[in-house]
Amino acid sequence: MAASPGPAGVGGAGAVQGSGPSGFAFDSGLEIKTRSVEQTLLPLVSQITTLINHKDNTKKSDKTLQAIQRVGQAVNLAVGRFVKVGEAIANENWDLKEEINIACIEAKQAGETIAALTDVSSLNHPESDGQITIFTDKTGVIKAARLLLSSVTKVLLLADRVVIKQIITSRNKVLATMERLEKVNSFQEFVQIFSQFGNEMVEFAHLTGDRQNDLKDEKKKAKMAAARAVLEKCTMMLLTASKTCLRHPHCESAHKNKGGVFDRMKVALDKVIEIVTDSKPNGETDNSSISIFAGIKEFKMNIETLRENLYFQSKENLSAMLEVILERTEDFTDSAYTSHEHRERILELSTQARRELQQLISVWIQAQSKKTKSIAEELELSILKISHSLNELKKELHSTATQLVADLLRYHADHVVLKALKLTGVEGNLEGLAEYACKLSEQKEQLVETCRLLRHVCGTEPLEITCIHAEETFQVTGQQIISAAETLTLHPSSKIAKENLDVFCEAWESQISDMSTLLREINDVFEGRRGEKYGYLSLPKPMKNNANLKSLKPDKADSEEQAKIAKLGLKLGLLTSDANCEIEKWGDQESEIIRCGRNMARVAYSLYLFTRGEGPLKTSQDLIHQLEVFADEGLQLASSVQAFSKQLKDDDKLMLLLEINKLIPLCHQLQTITKTPLQNQVFLKVDKCITKTRSMMAILVQLLSLCYKLLKKLQMENNRWVSVTNKDSVDAYHPEH
Repeated sequence: MAASPGPAGVGGAGAVQGSGPSGFAFDSGLEIKTRSVEQTLLPLVSQITTLINHKDNTKKSDKTLQAIQRVGQAVNLAVGRFVKVGEAIANENWDLKEEINIACIEAKQAGETIAALTDVSSLNHPESDGQITIFTDKTGVIKAARLLLSSVTKVLLLADRVVIKQIITSRNKVLATMERLEKVNSFQEFVQIFSQFGNEMVEFAHLTGDRQNDLKDEKKKAKMAAARAVLEKCTMMLLTASKTCLRHPHCESAHKNKGGVFDRMKVALDKVIEIVTDSKPNGETDNSSISIFAGIKEFKMNIETLRENLYFQSKENLSAMLEVILERTEDFTDSAYTSHEHRERILELSTQARRELQQLISVWIQAQSKKTKSIAEELELSILKISHSLNELKKELHSTATQLVADLLRYHADHVVLKALKLTGVEGNLEGLAEYACKLSEQKEQLVETCRLLRHVCGTEPLEITCIHAEETFQVTGQQIISAAETLTLHPSSKIAKENLDVFCEAWESQISDMSTLLREINDVFEGRRGEKYGYLSLPKPMKNNANLKSLKPDKADSEEQAKIAKLGLKLGLLTSDANCEIEKWGDQESEIIRCGRNMARVAYSLYLFTRGEGPLKTSQDLIHQLEVFADEGLQLASSVQAFSKQLKDDDKLMLLLEINKLIPLCHQLQTITKTPLQNQVFLKVDKCITKTRSMMAILVQLLSLCYKLLKKLQMENNRWVSVTNKDSVDAYHPEH
């Protein structure tokens, strides 16, 4: 792909379908569409290069001439498509219109020139004498190819600016709506604003997801993944935390809990903008890796240069580099969680490394004055010795950190402290809360320190960033669980406070689960198993299904398919939140409509978790069973709404029946899809199921809102009728004289 400002990758033009931010039309993101056009253009230009190098004395058969012409025509057609996209971008972005149009004109001219010069199908015929072609004007083809690449690059660079502008605009919209959500005081107003916020977050997720896929810098890609993971999880937290505040407006812990969510989301939004604009706040510079493994790698590279050049390095520089590395090992030796055996071994290896560096420096000084074979061999031996010592130190540090993580994961697998906090909350036990909050704080500190140790041994910068993300998540979520538990303990009968605590506990459990994946990736890098690539933790994990899916391995999963499932899952999660908001309006009223709505929302949420590789659904059979339940509940809902509609007037009844007529076919279609054999089309089937489920949830939200309004209207009419009837009865007993 063509270069763009900074290593962030290139955005690009998109096909003009649908409507995007700032009036800009896009389908599934500029970058995906541009990538497809660009991938068509560049191989063809490569073929033109081959044609330019075509030997003049080679026999020009009809087959060769036809092939040359086809390439030229294909380039021209691809350029035509590219130019249309570029012109569409120009028309929607007046500040860049002139620059884009000029580049498009140049690209079009280049494409037409290439097509004309490769129009050689009739070259073997007498009437073609005197025709200017690729064989008579190679310079013209070279110039056209260069102009084409130059103009395409210009358009891509300008389109990249459009993509960045889109993301910034989308971020600003999200921030503005968040400010309104922070200040909202009524539940009704909150529902309306949160619905808008959900739509804006989906748009932002699409734009940043496309950008993440196009990033070339793995470090930036990991940072983007971490920021997007925070935003996705916090969207759900924001809903329950805000509802809890509205239900308990004078509860200090509820406000603290909600404030924590908003603060973390704002930081994540700023981080996304830093990545896409390649900027740092207040002129900060991006610090290089501070991990011990990165330091050892750099140190070894420096000492190995001594084989080629004895004067390239300074002795002071190497000594300082080793001291920095050994100083960082104090994170391990000073840790209360490092065993005595590991601590002693790390100290021993550190002393050995210092001693061997002194020996190396001594031999190095001799080698600078004596150019003998024996001194050269002694220098080589000294380099090998210190390299071996540092490798042993790496092994010991890796063993210490990974063993500690594995032990922690086993110890906290049953989440005893979280369960105890939930129990003390519903019991209103303040003493129990204090005890288990203290235990969770200890657990949090242990996990945070473990993440810091793990960061030293992860071996790659993207994994370092994932360690930092895990550390921050434990730090923040631990405090939020305690504030949510305090709110529930003060209001033990509050359903929304209980739901809020559950959401934060799920986030904690999810991060514990992610630590297992992180540990596996770190071990793979350390042991040299680089072939198996795991997705970033913010993306949906490959689905863990039954025997039908044994052939589906994580490293075989298509990243675009996973990204698509992730987007569908996010929309489903937000629709679930919308449905819960509508259900909340009904208060304590119980009806068959509400029962079906609750069940559908519950299943939809479990499907959302499934798209992230989390939650109770573990196998394909679990998924299919839940989809069958969802379809059945949808049909029961339709039946209940139909029964309710019989109480309404014709106009109102018609509104409900229109929605029911949309829902029933979708239920039947979902049932059909679940009964279709897999035949190795796992992602296709999941895609179809989630799409149908999402459509049904959208109708559910409409039906719940509509039924609530019509029920209120019906109750008002009934009350008015009762009032009038009572008045008539009174008049009958007290006739006028």
